[in-house]
Amino acid sequence: MPLHKGAHGHEDEPPEEQRRLALNPFFGEADPAAGMTSAPPRHRLPDGPMPPSTAYGLVHDELMLDGNARLNMATFVTTWMEPQAGVLMSECRDKNMIDKDEYPRTAELERRCVSMLADLWHAPDPAAAVGCSTTGSSEACMLAGMALKRRWAARNSDRYPATARPNLVMGVNVQVCWEKFCTFWEVEARQVPMEGGRFHLDPQAAAELCDENTIGVVGILGSTFDGSYEPIAELCAALDELQEHTGLDIPVHVDGASGAMVAPFLDEDLVWDFRLPRVSSINTSGHKYGLVYPGVGWALWRTAAELPEELVFRVNYLGGDMPTFALNFSRPGAQVVAQYYTFLRLGREGFRAVQQASRDVARGLALKIESLGDFQLLTRGDELPVFAFTTAPDVKAYDVFDVSRRLREHGWLVPAYTFPAHREDLSVLRVVCRNGFSSDLAELLVEDIQRLLPDLRAQGHPLSRDRGAATSFHH
Repeated sequence: MPLHKGAHGHEDEPPEEQRRLALNPFFGEADPAAGMTSAPPRHRLPDGPMPPSTAYGLVHDELMLDGNARLNMATFVTTWMEPQAGVLMSECRDKNMIDKDEYPRTAELERRCVSMLADLWHAPDPAAAVGCSTTGSSEACMLAGMALKRRWAARNSDRYPATARPNLVMGVNVQVCWEKFCTFWEVEARQVPMEGGRFHLDPQAAAELCDENTIGVVGILGSTFDGSYEPIAELCAALDELQEHTGLDIPVHVDGASGAMVAPFLDEDLVWDFRLPRVSSINTSGHKYGLVYPGVGWALWRTAAELPEELVFRVNYLGGDMPTFALNFSRPGAQVVAQYYTFLRLGREGFRAVQQASRDVARGLALKIESLGDFQLLTRGDELPVFAFTTAPDVKAYDVFDVSRRLREHGWLVPAYTFPAHREDLSVLRVVCRNGFSSDLAELLVEDIQRLLPDLRAQGHPLSRDRGAATSFHH
């Protein structure tokens, strides 16, 4: 989560008269004239309680200024679920996932989800695979990274920590959680840069960065930069060749935050998962293309051997022996229950239909944007239902940041961002198509872009002059 500083004094508190006018008189429980005389302070606890309808009204009105989540083309996170899923989540939001003895059925649903994912990702023996739910892919990646580092440390106990410094190899396009992992757990991040039209990891370049201190290589099944799959099978083949020549046995973790819930249904012939012996662990986000509201993620290891036992805490909690591997402790069971509901509700064919619809919308939208003539596609939504595009070479009057800003005026949240090392010259817009984003909504987006183009073309130059504000997008 982002870090926030507390208020400095009361300089941003409105004057007393304005605070009184901030509250609708009708928020009084019965008589409008008997309502509060002023709104509560913003940066300290109010002196006393208020009626629930008043508290609701204040919070509700302020949240109206947020963007519409359904029109947020930046986020991968699920923004629509069926009402029945919402009811189940409401019924389970007070259940603490850590209380396995008190909520044994919730714990059983979590276990079933792990088993279903192990089967979906072709674990050699799904019964032998181990896994857990998390608050999202970021936590799942941290857990997978810790397992990689601990296994490496065990193999190099004679050199670590005295003389050896571990490193992790990845593409420069990884989600920011991997950079956090390397910083928090004191691991050197070795990143393969982008080159030309290649916007993700190159297998051979990744293998060349490996040495005896490499704890693993991360492959991304669905880059957040452009929606493309990294070539996991080719990566494993390059590491197989490295082992043949040097004896180095480097494991692969697949960050399938999005793609691990798309490829099994739409790209069944693509080999990226536990079918590759070198893949030791996989993570995914249940709250992305797992079709569940945030936040839930999953981390799975091929067998118990890939997850060092010393990382698993066995806690005698509320009368039961509970093995746990997590960065946090208490969290609601609602999202895990919603994940099981979604697995049960859709099945393989249902997931295939939902993900195919999202991919079809993405492909169709990409083609329509390309047909406008002002834009050039980098990807076409034919892997993840995600595509990135930039302005055509002959477009000089405006840039992608102008487009993003003007679309926000119409309620659309379409991120514009620069690419990382070696391709900082490239700035793009990215569209994420999720379940609930229909072809009708896609048509409305195209229509709004068309309405903006005459004004944008009439500009004398791009208006986004602060290039320092154009940073890589890590969502």
